[in-house]
Amino acid sequence: MGVLAKNLFLVKEHVGMFKAANNYDIHDPYTNEIIIECRENNLGFITKLLRFSDYKRMTPFNIEISDAQGNLLLRVSRGISIFLSDVKVHDGEGNLIGGFKQKFFSIGGKFDVQDPSGNTLCNLKGTWTGWNFRFLAGERELAQVSKEWAGLGKEMFTSADNYALSISSDVSEDAPVRKLILAAVMCIDMVLKE
Repeated sequence: MGVLAKNLFLVKEHVGMFKAANNYDIHDPYTNEIIIECRENNLGFITKLLRFSDYKRMTPFNIEISDAQGNLLLRVSRGISIFLSDVKVHDGEGNLIGGFKQKFFSIGGKFDVQDPSGNTLCNLKGTWTGWNFRFLAGERELAQVSKEWAGLGKEMFTSADNYALSISSDVSEDAPVRKLILAAVMCIDMVLKE
């Protein structure tokens, strides 16, 4: 599993005034080395235009998540979203490994993380006022996403587009939910926070 077996990731979004694509680098927070790249490479012209409008949150996306050597690990995609997002996650070979269904009328943002059959593995729940999200399987916390992280220098969080993902050490390295959690982090901004 390699890089996906880590438990702590620093996500940095590429920022730019006229940026239509959603691109992220994921760093090892201890070395600041880029270990994963997340790129939205093939945006259509209409989608690019809509990304600069009030319809940005409804636009489709297709993000490729690769390791530092360029090996495709995951693909996260969604079609046009009118009300609620329905996101699909495929592994590097193109096999569906699960997805996310946004909850209707959720305060602060919430969606279900599902296996390929649509069974809920855990829920993503967020706070309305901040950038704090938790992945919960019942009462058990599998992971958390936050703009603040003890142990990481404040210089890591100088931009509003940086955050940390911490996966609980009791989530096994080969658990399918681990890949889905990482993929979900790429969707939080596009599905819930735009």
